[in-house]
Amino acid sequence: MSTKMRVSAMTVLCVALAACAQSTEPPVPAAMAAPVAAGPDLMADLMRDVEGVEKKMVDLANAMPEGSMSWMPSAGARSVKEVVLHVASDNYMIPSLLGAAIPAETKIVATDFATLTAYEKRDVKRDSAVADLKASFAHLKAAMSADSASKLGMEVDFFGTKMSRQAAWVGTVTHLHEHLGQSIAYARSNKIVPPWSK
Repeated sequence: MSTKMRVSAMTVLCVALAACAQSTEPPVPAAMAAPVAAGPDLMADLMRDVEGVEKKMVDLANAMPEGSMSWMPSAGARSVKEVVLHVASDNYMIPSLLGAAIPAETKIVATDFATLTAYEKRDVKRDSAVADLKASFAHLKAAMSADSASKLGMEVDFFGTKMSRQAAWVGTVTHLHEHLGQSIAYARSNKIVPPWSK
């Protein structure tokens, strides 16, 4: 390659690098720049997922002997029963942040975490805790069914964080899986095989 061509190629490269360095923002492909719209089946997909978690949570709670409901992995951790009731309390409280009213009989107030703790620490038998869990899932699913795809892009305040309704529902379902995993670990620690694994 001649010296003249090397200089020209070097000049082009330097000009291109200088132009890139002056750009304040990287170019964004058009597909990424457009807001992501929820598919028409998002809530249906989330609902199916919730139904799967519900069945597993209820089956696990029913598989635990009454005497194991007070078991906890360490001091300060939630007991088996408290995890069941925590999921139930969240199934009431979280939809309230999206506009669903909490049933008065729960005595849960979304802005008062002491009421959530009181709900979780109630002295109830396993069958009562399972009944509460089932009722809470019915409430959660009703709240999800009442939401519409057209509202999913609307912003809500979710524990002090601004996010879309869609992100809040996805976070709600993700949170359920966290406690399903916790419940599986609790069951296995008590030598209970999850019913769907037999």
